[in-house]
Amino acid sequence: MENFTNETIDTKQLPKFETVIFSKLHPSYWKINLIYIALFSIIISVGAYFFTVSNQEIEPYQTDLMIIILVFIVLILFFSRLAFVKKGFAFRQHDVLFRRGVIATNTIVIPYNRIQHVSLHEGIVSRFFGLAKIEIFTAGGSSSDIEIPGILKEEAENIKQLLMGKIQKEL
Repeated sequence: MENFTNETIDTKQLPKFETVIFSKLHPSYWKINLIYIALFSIIISVGAYFFTVSNQEIEPYQTDLMIIILVFIVLILFFSRLAFVKKGFAFRQHDVLFRRGVIATNTIVIPYNRIQHVSLHEGIVSRFFGLAKIEIFTAGGSSSDIEIPGILKEEAENIKQLLMGKIQKEL
């Protein structure tokens, strides 16, 4: 116990993740978001229309309800676009970073030696655009810690191989 030291670390000398240049999601991923928003909008609008037509007490307010729904859809589009623009990912020598958030920006940093499993997913719409999603899992959870959507499938496969190689080196 005589050789024990516990030196103070100068936090100003630590590497800054804020200086990392994040890769953006593929532009086609925004088209996928628009498709989902359009489907959601159609379902909500048709449902509201039939609800007001079948209910005599609400029918006079049908125009007002449709305006409220339109404003709601515009807000969804605005915040979805902001979320798309702010998302980014980066792979460094020892860790992977993912940034997301609209009002508050969250940056997740996971060292390669904590990664347990990596999976690649293609949705029906994503497959049409040639995109995939990488999910990165660490120990202690049943859901992924990072989901990076909107990556070209070839690039996603390369990322998966990179991460699997890093996992093997750490073992």
